[in-house]
Amino acid sequence: MNKAVKIIIGIVVLVLFVWVIKYFKDSNSKAIEEFKTETPFFTSIKTKVVATGKLNPEEEIELKPQIAGIIDKILVDEGDVVKKGDLIARIRVVPNEQSLVSARSRINSAQLSFDNSKTLYDRNKALFEKGVISKQDFENSELSLNQANESLRQAQNDFQIIKQGSLSGGGSANTNIVAQIPGTVLEIPVREGDQVIESNSFNAGTTIATIADMSKMIFEGKVDESEVGKLEEGKDIIVVLGAINQQEFPSKLTFVAPKGIEENGAVQFTIKADVEVNPSVKIRAGYSANAEIEMESKDSVMVVKEALLQFNRFTEKPFVEVQKEDGTYEEKYVELGISDGINVEITEGVSETDKIKVWNKAKEDNNDED
Repeated sequence: MNKAVKIIIGIVVLVLFVWVIKYFKDSNSKAIEEFKTETPFFTSIKTKVVATGKLNPEEEIELKPQIAGIIDKILVDEGDVVKKGDLIARIRVVPNEQSLVSARSRINSAQLSFDNSKTLYDRNKALFEKGVISKQDFENSELSLNQANESLRQAQNDFQIIKQGSLSGGGSANTNIVAQIPGTVLEIPVREGDQVIESNSFNAGTTIATIADMSKMIFEGKVDESEVGKLEEGKDIIVVLGAINQQEFPSKLTFVAPKGIEENGAVQFTIKADVEVNPSVKIRAGYSANAEIEMESKDSVMVVKEALLQFNRFTEKPFVEVQKEDGTYEEKYVELGISDGINVEITEGVSETDKIKVWNKAKEDNNDED
């Protein structure tokens, strides 16, 4: 019995030993994984700065009333094209009762002064004609009459302005809101019946309409502080509108802000550019846009795809893995030039015949390629 157990145990141990040997043999004889390779190539490469922003009219004004009142009539709609001087809206004046009472009181006081001056004038005129008083005394009474008459007219005008908002034939205060420039009505933020406040030194006033010349557009955007130093005013750029099928518009950079603004932890600088708009293209104010500013370009330079680069985690120097004749790979450090985000210029480290390992993609089988 003991002999049979020993035989069985020996057989099991032998089987396990054979299995272990086979396992290690299969593991060691497994084919080494192969990777795809790519070679450097020659092409043109450009670097550019992309600024995000909006397209706005160069000339845009807000129409505000010179008197307080209520919108009586609006004569245009948003999107209408108007000429300078066209009537936009009318304002109906709602006078303040206390102001009206005060104005009436000033008229009464001025009327009393005028009547008194008229009486003195008539009396002195008769005495002057009889030679009782001097010419100077008569002229003084005439001056007092003229001054009283002027004060009465002023009081009457003030009353009419308070009551109606304007004088008959006068232009200093007007209930008519007219376009100050030719252009398109972009916005009418009020409606008929809304109360409006006059524009003065202490109040900006209520905006009745916004008008802009849509034939002259400017791009307003922002660039990061790391790129603003490369920009120069007067440089030709391209403005791309995503809302119009990525259509490109030639533009000229006209302004780079001398002071940055911190936004979300990054310093941004405002830039502006004049945009050449074709009259056949319908542009709307506020379109989102990107400005592409070419910084540097080179023709026929040797490049590789940026995805082929690897970086030493200690020195952070870039390198690629080049295939040797025996199929293994060796690391070669490279010197980089300009990059467009897809391809990068190689100035030193590899030749155009080197096969560079695509380190994140294994080589496919021939059957798969077919």
